[in-house]
Formats: sequence, C-alpha cells, structure tokens
Amino acid sequence: MARLDRRELAAIFAGGMIGALLRIWVSERFTAAAPAWPWATFVVNISGSAVLAYAATRLQERLPQSTYRRPFIGTGFCGAYTTFSTMQVEVLRMLDAGRDGLALGYAAASITAGYGAIWLTTAIVRRPRQLA
Repeated sequence: MARLDRRELAAIFAGGMIGALLRIWVSERFTAAAPAWPWATFVVNISGSAVLAYAATRLQERLPQSTYRRPFIGTGFCGAYTTFSTMQVEVLRMLDAGRDGLALGYAAASITAGYGAIWLTTAIVRRPRQLA
C-alpha cells in the first residue's frame, strides 16, 4: 500500500481552497437567468483549461521537477476551479427549457474554446524556447 504524503495532500488542499474561492468569486460576478448562457461556468472552464495547459507544459518542459507544484495546480486548484459537471447540468436545463440551439451552441463553444485555450496556451509557453 502506498504511503500518503501529507505535504502533497496539503498542496492539493491549498490549491483546492484557492480554486474554489476563485470560482465562487467568478460565479458572483457573472450571474445569469436559468436557461440563458452561463457565463460564469464558461469563463471558469476556459480559463481553467488555460491554467492547466500552462502548468502542465511549464512544469513538464521548462521547470525542474517538483513534488508539490503539479498536485497544487492540477489536482487542487484546477480540480476545484473548473466544473464540467455544472456545464452538463446547465446544458440539461437549457434542453428542459426548450432551448436546444442554445444548449448545443453552449456545449460546442465550451469544448471548442477549451481546446483552443489549451492549444494557444501551450504554444505560448513553448514559444520562448523555440526562439532561443
């Protein structure tokens, strides 16, 4: 059985606390009516995709290995900050309200923008190394 690393768990906890608080802050700033475009979740998921892409690329390719950065940022912060499950619930609410086009557009835009954020962020992180 693997031994638990308390410092790794503390890093996940700290990152999760920061991510959850930031998500709440964003949610309070971008409120929308029930079947309307859910800007808070959209902004959180796209920016979270960019943060995760930045961290994964930077930590894997540019910085020395660290035991606690990845759990802090990836598992902790991004895990608490982003919310795919809320996106699914919002799509179902739109469908229940008869807003099929909005639901399809929101799901497609979320997935496309998320992948776009990953691609762009990874390219930006790798660019300085390519110019050197």
